[in-house]
Amino acid sequence: MPSQAAFAPSIPRDAESYAGRFQIHPNVASRHLAHKRHVIIYLPPGHGEDASVRYPVLYMHDGQNLFDGDTAYIRGHDWKMARTAERLILEKKIEPLIIVGIWNTGAHRMDEYTPTRDANVKQGGLLPLYGRFIVEELKPFVDAAYCTNPARERTGIGGSSLGGLAALLLGLHYSERFGRIAALSPSLWWDHGVAFQLVRRLKRKPDIRIWLDMGTREMGAGVAHLRRMRDILLDYGWKLNADLFYREVRGGKHTEVDWGKRVGAILRRLYPASGGKGGRRKASKRPQAPAQTGAERS
Repeated sequence: MPSQAAFAPSIPRDAESYAGRFQIHPNVASRHLAHKRHVIIYLPPGHGEDASVRYPVLYMHDGQNLFDGDTAYIRGHDWKMARTAERLILEKKIEPLIIVGIWNTGAHRMDEYTPTRDANVKQGGLLPLYGRFIVEELKPFVDAAYCTNPARERTGIGGSSLGGLAALLLGLHYSERFGRIAALSPSLWWDHGVAFQLVRRLKRKPDIRIWLDMGTREMGAGVAHLRRMRDILLDYGWKLNADLFYREVRGGKHTEVDWGKRVGAILRRLYPASGGKGGRRKASKRPQAPAQTGAERS
């Protein structure tokens, strides 16, 4: 993973083509973490025109990969997340929302996105401190600086790969702060599957809407791990296609482009325009995993 210093934070070069706008906060420091990070924020059309209008917020890890191909891990391969979100907002298919992209810190990403030190890779364990940075420092700053609705049910957290692992664990741990989780291709293999033990420590099911997915062409036992996590969540009381949106994405790979293709479906389930549950339908407790359709990707 390239160092954050390899790229200067900048507004996407096509920013003028958006109805919304972007805001950069470079070199954000934390009293909990040793390394600074950039933060880029997408603000929906109309933000700030009426101070009484407050917007839900989605905090996303690996922020340099979300909006701008010039800063993405693989140059030119960003999620196009703001482009998809804005199109769905203007089409009134999702509610207007603020997206906070938290850049990773390159070589320190693995440490900050994982809950324990993994002896096999000799890294990890700073996720609790990274979580405190988001909850105690970044979120209060964003809520003070922008027209947010800070309520837990209006606040989400998301990411992919190790960022997906971080989003799932932080969202569940801070269930009094987050009401929505987007965990794409989460690295549930970390430290011999410690995530399963951590989720099993839940005393009760929090009221959180979760998106959980994995591509069928991803590495190793990813799908098997995902099914195990799905079943744990079902045992706690989550309901498929009501507050747990589980997908095994046919042909999906472990890439930024593939994750970007899922953004529309994720936002429609977690931030539907009606404010309803989004995609609710009757399902049995252990059904076959639904594949993500082409219509869901847009």
